[in-house]
Amino acid sequence: MNKIYEFFKIKFCYRTYWKQWLTLISIGFIILTIFSPNSKTKKPRIGIAGLGIESSTFSPAKTTEKEFTIKYGDTIFSNYSFFNDEYKNKADWHPSMTGRAIPGGVVTKNAYELMVNDLIDRTKETLPLDGLFFDIHGAMNVEGMIDPEGDLIERIREVVGNKTIISTSMDLHGNVSEKLALYSDLITCYRMAPHEDAMESKQRALDNLIDRIDSGKGKPKYKAWIPIPILLPGEQTSTRVEPGKSLYAGVSEIANRSGIIDAAIWVGYAWGDAPRNHAVVMVVGDNKKNVTEGAEELANNFWDVRNEFDFVAPTTTLKESLAKSYEYLKNKTDDKPFIISDMGDNPTAGGAGDVTWTLKKLLSNPKFKSKNGPELIYASIPGPNLIQNAMNSKLGDNIEGFVGAIVDDRYSSPIKLKGKLISLKTGDYHAEVEAVVQVGSIKIIVTKNRKPYHYTSDFTDLNLDPFTTDILVVKIGYLVPELYDIRGDWIMALTPGGVDQDLYRLDYKNIKRPMYPFDKNMPAPNLNSRLIPVID
Repeated sequence: MNKIYEFFKIKFCYRTYWKQWLTLISIGFIILTIFSPNSKTKKPRIGIAGLGIESSTFSPAKTTEKEFTIKYGDTIFSNYSFFNDEYKNKADWHPSMTGRAIPGGVVTKNAYELMVNDLIDRTKETLPLDGLFFDIHGAMNVEGMIDPEGDLIERIREVVGNKTIISTSMDLHGNVSEKLALYSDLITCYRMAPHEDAMESKQRALDNLIDRIDSGKGKPKYKAWIPIPILLPGEQTSTRVEPGKSLYAGVSEIANRSGIIDAAIWVGYAWGDAPRNHAVVMVVGDNKKNVTEGAEELANNFWDVRNEFDFVAPTTTLKESLAKSYEYLKNKTDDKPFIISDMGDNPTAGGAGDVTWTLKKLLSNPKFKSKNGPELIYASIPGPNLIQNAMNSKLGDNIEGFVGAIVDDRYSSPIKLKGKLISLKTGDYHAEVEAVVQVGSIKIIVTKNRKPYHYTSDFTDLNLDPFTTDILVVKIGYLVPELYDIRGDWIMALTPGGVDQDLYRLDYKNIKRPMYPFDKNMPAPNLNSRLIPVID
């Protein structure tokens, strides 16, 4: 034993075998790492980032960074209802920055650069990342740019590197350019319009990302991208009715095929005038045959039913819509309202939300001149001037002030509204201040800042009853679920604005032609799969 001790002592002291010692130590360290209990439970490092807005190039409105709700770090988890403690335990999360805004006008270039530079700088601080969840809408338009989301993901890719797996989640009314397809490794979108599956879709995008990292499978081997020359509004492609219902029902069947990770159909954004504005199909996975054939099947199904798409509800002029409502009220047998969608200035699709054209027609209508006429709730019109006067008044006072046409006065001028203040509420996240002014039998919701009215609580919080009113007029396109469920009957009025549903009235200059429905006799397009390179 002493001889062995002396041997190692001498050899170590004179460092005769220092290279061998170093090798043995390194091997030992590797063995310990491999068989360490913690090594098998190492969580993937996943970042979260993105900017989302639907912005109309046909609206005069401009969107700045002030209209975006910006979140940083762990506050981003509140964006996702599924992010409970169990889900958080799936990965080592490094959220950097997200920004979401109510749909509106084109984003100013200065605002875009300000937000993107902030997002990039914060994402740099999260490196290295195994994966990144790129959470966007897909219909952002920016001054002087033709593909903002493509630009943003390219800049993110430059930061995180090519080995990081990027999983992109989108609204089905977003646009997938070839650049966005290139820099996204995994990509998906909602399968329902209205978007009742928004959280389900975002979770699917994250689940796919986590699975590809944990399993060691990494990036998909194939990404099939097929642009489809169709540009239709969401109100004509709702999944509530045919053919959208069956078309989108087929997505999950394709996605569940062997060797496919996910499949998606994007309708695209009809109120953006850029080459990327059109429908798209994408399928990603490891089986080339199934990926390409699955994408082609979905694309051909879309093209084959193009002539069957129609509005999700009857559409007509405002005058005829009101006539329909009068007929309904004569035969009304329950307490549900007749709902009119004032579609042309819909702020949930990118309208300015302050076009006064419809409200001016209602105020001049003899049917509503008396307080004993049919009760009509109008939601809504921005009017900071009237709001200021309302704040200095008490309920029951007669007040006046200008409303509307601050941003979009192309169709009708501002209205000097005079009426009785019947409700006033402060503290709303979007509107900031809301007032209800009654003129005759019309109850008009006036806001300091524009706000979409989606939920029944938006009305009941103002002491209005959307369930029993005679007529409910909302600046919206297809009805969101809560309003859809309370309708007695429903019609969509083809009114003017930045998201005019009559696409033929819009001055498109930059979309690719031929395009359905503008070129109805166009030849059949090439709907073969285009394999997008996998960046690795």
